[in-house]
Amino acid sequence: MKRRLVIWAVAVVTFYLFSYLIDPFDPAWQIYLREPWQLILEDMLWVLLFSIIISEVSILIDIMLNKLLPWKNRTIKRLLIQCILQITGSVLIVVVINTIVDCTSVNLPEMDSRKEFTLLGQWIATNIVISLIISAFNTVDYLLQNWKKTAVEAAQHKLRASKHKQAAMAAELQALKLQIDPHFIFNNLSVLSELILEDQQLGYEYSEKFARVYRYLLVNSKKDIIAVEEELKFLDSYIFLIENRIGEGVIFKIDIQEEYRSMYTLPLSLQLLVENAIKHNQTSKANPLEIHVYTNATGELVVSNTFLPLINKPDSSGVGLTNIITRYEILGYAKPIIEKTEDKFIVKLPLI
Repeated sequence: MKRRLVIWAVAVVTFYLFSYLIDPFDPAWQIYLREPWQLILEDMLWVLLFSIIISEVSILIDIMLNKLLPWKNRTIKRLLIQCILQITGSVLIVVVINTIVDCTSVNLPEMDSRKEFTLLGQWIATNIVISLIISAFNTVDYLLQNWKKTAVEAAQHKLRASKHKQAAMAAELQALKLQIDPHFIFNNLSVLSELILEDQQLGYEYSEKFARVYRYLLVNSKKDIIAVEEELKFLDSYIFLIENRIGEGVIFKIDIQEEYRSMYTLPLSLQLLVENAIKHNQTSKANPLEIHVYTNATGELVVSNTFLPLINKPDSSGVGLTNIITRYEILGYAKPIIEKTEDKFIVKLPLI
């Protein structure tokens, strides 16, 4: 409303200023100042009403053009059409108001036709100037608002890109940490040496799965999204290593419906969730940790594990789960849902 009041005020000032500049020596100006204040006030109210009408018409034309023909599409065409419509609208307003006044007023003083056409021309010219000034005001305001919006969006995009880069680097770092983690390498090599002594075929298979895990980490850790089918293949190799290292202390159940296998998820998301479950829970033969990976009816990839917290909780940076949530947020997808009950910890990942 404040913006409109400013536009109306500009229209009133422009009307009086341009009318005076057209003919500053017109005797009507001296007579006007000697008129009773009631007549001057009445004249000012008519000028205000007229200014409001022309202002609103001018604003309406600009709003319609902003929707139908934005400035960013065809600047020259938009400028020409806007000027033509503003001039046409100004002339029509004068013609309509003049016709209404002629038809409704009976006590109008007779005037020489030449003088009448001169005043009508001055009125039209004043109206056109007011319309173009208001249109220019609206255009500048519109362009400034769009420039601000574009600048804010660019800054937000830059911030999202920076966060995305940080999240991707964190995911890559997590993968690299897994590759060079001495405990992870030592445990798997120890298992591999034992298997080779006990069962060479199983040892060979273990080494193949071990190599496949590292190959996946190297190739896919930098990707934004990956097919569920590919992530499951990697998870299968990762689970094979865990089952041969932990034994009966952990039980896996994979139940992914065929229709969801062609959809996408974040790379390493399942591995990070499985790793979290094993890291923070007991894994004993008497009371094994159960990890269930499945899809539900709402199209979510769910990782659920029984809640068997360790007595001595390990140090945790919280990188895994936080990284997954952050990457979903930065990529513009729905956030994962985390549910915790007395006996279960559930993470639901939206499929892409």
